[in-house]
Amino acid sequence: MENVYSIFQYSFIQKAFVAGSFVALLSSILGLFLVLRRLSLIGDGLAHASFGAIALGLFLGIYPFYISIPLVIVASLIILKLSEKARLYGDAAIGVVSSISIAIGIILTSISKGFNADLFSYLFGNILVIGDDEVLLSIILSLTVLLVIYLFYYDLFSITFNEELAKISGIKTKAINTLLVVLTAVTVVLSIRMVGIMLASAFLVLPAVTALQISKSFKSALLFSVISGVFSVIIGIIVSFIFNLPTGATIVLANFVLFILSFFLKNR
Repeated sequence: MENVYSIFQYSFIQKAFVAGSFVALLSSILGLFLVLRRLSLIGDGLAHASFGAIALGLFLGIYPFYISIPLVIVASLIILKLSEKARLYGDAAIGVVSSISIAIGIILTSISKGFNADLFSYLFGNILVIGDDEVLLSIILSLTVLLVIYLFYYDLFSITFNEELAKISGIKTKAINTLLVVLTAVTVVLSIRMVGIMLASAFLVLPAVTALQISKSFKSALLFSVISGVFSVIIGIIVSFIFNLPTGATIVLANFVLFILSFFLKNR
């Protein structure tokens, strides 16, 4: 037990807990809206889009997060427009944008071979090496997105369960859909430092599907989703540090264990 308590004395562990908890809180809430609207794949698509953005940032010598946030937001808007204007189904639009982004990232990686190691760290994430600036950025952006969700909660709630009725009721559904994909883009970029590009979508989806197994109302689902997301981050960081495991993957596996437990609890 002494060893476990001693973990909390390290400053890099404290930073990981703070940044991870804020991002988990955000991902858990937003992920529930996405899962209920059957938009889970958009998280995966935007995570792939971020690969190209991060590769471009490293290629140009710009801090990857500064260039990833605007570019991934643009990618999310392109997906939305392709779905609306080009008559592509949502998953097809996601596939088009994500595949092009990956192709660009691969080309940039092959042109400049010097940043392969840096790109590898973004692919799989490493929350334990997060810096002060990244912690501050994570907190500010998480609070900003949470504030927007709070302000537009009833609009998001309405289009989640009945978009046609929401439209008839006077809600600007196109604007709210745009808002949703933009918030998702920011959340995905924040999640990358925690769990990496490969697992960012799982960070959005798993807390939500875990909560839906045992919840009887939308508000209780939000609560259980947040508890699941934050708890998995804390347990994942502790376990990964003790057993020297990849932190991002351990966080996702911790969340998966919670999902399995909630699944069996539901069946009983």
